[in-house]
Amino acid sequence: MSFVEYSEIIQEGDVVIIFLGHESMMPIKVQSGAQTQTRYGVIRHSSDLIGQRFGSKVTCSKGGWVYVLHPTPELWTVNLPHRTQILYTTDIANITLMLELKPGSVVCESGTGSGSLSHSILRTIAPTGHLHTVEFHAQRAEKAMQEFKEHKVSHLVTVRNQDVCKDGFGITAIADAVFLDIPSPWEAITHAKSAMKRKGGRLCSFSPCIEQVQRTCEALLDHGFEEICTLEVLLRVHDVRTVSLPLPDFGPEEGSAGSSQMASDVGQEEVPNTGNTSVICRTATPPREMAGHTGYLTFATKPLD
Repeated sequence: MSFVEYSEIIQEGDVVIIFLGHESMMPIKVQSGAQTQTRYGVIRHSSDLIGQRFGSKVTCSKGGWVYVLHPTPELWTVNLPHRTQILYTTDIANITLMLELKPGSVVCESGTGSGSLSHSILRTIAPTGHLHTVEFHAQRAEKAMQEFKEHKVSHLVTVRNQDVCKDGFGITAIADAVFLDIPSPWEAITHAKSAMKRKGGRLCSFSPCIEQVQRTCEALLDHGFEEICTLEVLLRVHDVRTVSLPLPDFGPEEGSAGSSQMASDVGQEEVPNTGNTSVICRTATPPREMAGHTGYLTFATKPLD
């Protein structure tokens, strides 16, 4: 099992996603002799998981069943243990696109946090790219290194425990892109520019407050960055459902005295208006409430040296 390569068979030591429903999933590490308790009963790792195919339907001890899914960055984002606030798929998709990431890209990231964005970056730049991620908090950095190793992506990532605003990313002139998710991103612009290739590259800064965006944009301008833009991504999920809609009675149209005869002429049966005629149809309705602001994404391009 690897987060960047698909495997067919579940093996001991793999991380799998137990799917109980769209709103109920959990990640577990497969270990021989271990058991996992769910509301449908116990899952025995040795007999129910090891040697089974990813995507299998597993029957629990109480007779209920779950699906065992191969982990992906998207599934990990909604199931990971939160050590910090994380980025979700809505913002992640725009970040990987706007930073122009592809297989072989070299990326700098700060801070690592819970690793939500890190896993998506790693899948995008695999198999020949590399991620240099910096985390200020020592325990979070150590936990991130442990997870990358368990997820079989440690060969694609270097984790550094340091202050990016003071010590930078630990590399010079090799990065294609830089991502900043720190309280004072304007203090790291100098280090971001020195880490990027001389032929240019892309930078993204995520900030929840517009005052942070303003200071970051000023620093980007001072350091010669171009194509600076800030955007906010909002997601509104519509609910597709079946509804019954009443048909209004507008009365006869003007000049339609012969409407009954016309209906007969074309082989149609005139339907009497009972006052409660309705039609069944499927429609999409927007949510009454929606999650709004997550943060501002500021993008910029480093020009050629």
